[in-house]
Amino acid sequence: MARTFPPALVLLAAIALPASAQETREVGYVNTAITNLGLTRSHRVVVERFDDPEVRNVSCWISQARTGGLSGMLGVAEDPSRFALTCAATGPVEVLPGARRGERGEQIYEASTSLFFKETRVHRFLDEERRAVVYLAWSTRLVDGSPYNAVAVVPIR
Repeated sequence: MARTFPPALVLLAAIALPASAQETREVGYVNTAITNLGLTRSHRVVVERFDDPEVRNVSCWISQARTGGLSGMLGVAEDPSRFALTCAATGPVEVLPGARRGERGEQIYEASTSLFFKETRVHRFLDEERRAVVYLAWSTRLVDGSPYNAVAVVPIR
């Protein structure tokens, strides 16, 4: 007999998991404010690492604010659109043939930062003239007409 799951559980699982297929690893976190006298998860800044699937030997680290409290524990809080990004070569950098070229780049990372319609994304661009891989982190939430963003560059040697 097939097992069915309540729709609310399926929705919660879909929200909690990153939409991209890349594997991320939480490197660590710091608590920035204790919530509810320490009875629930505190507000945090979390550092995660992910590798670029189409550029060998490049890893990126993104730090993001995560909302604590009861809403944060339940996955229904809206995280602030604040983050930082750095990427580095961990060996000889090799751009694979499948890497998308062009001015629109290619999305390589996505993390949900609210229950509905807000995400942090990372796009890769190839600056072949300067032999560099450029990574742009941005929030899908518009703030005063422009999304929050950060950039990191890895030279191709």
